[in-house]
Amino acid sequence: MFKPIPIDREKLTLMGVPFPDLETLENTANAIGSNMYEGFEPTPETIALIRNLVTNKITVTQFIEAAKATSHD
Repeated sequence: MFKPIPIDREKLTLMGVPFPDLETLENTANAIGSNMYEGFEPTPETIALIRNLVTNKITVTQFIEAAKATSHD
């Protein structure tokens, strides 16, 4: 079941995770929302990881390794 996630456009946060600007926040929220329809259940940790990828703070390789480490499968 799709569950809305809290977005604060004034504070630029998604589930409490801060973003550098409104465009990055909204683009990330839209991408996460699309994946939620497929069963993805975001956490603040996964949102921070995605934010770090889209803002070039980590590489794709680092993202994959971190995602594997947080996977519960």
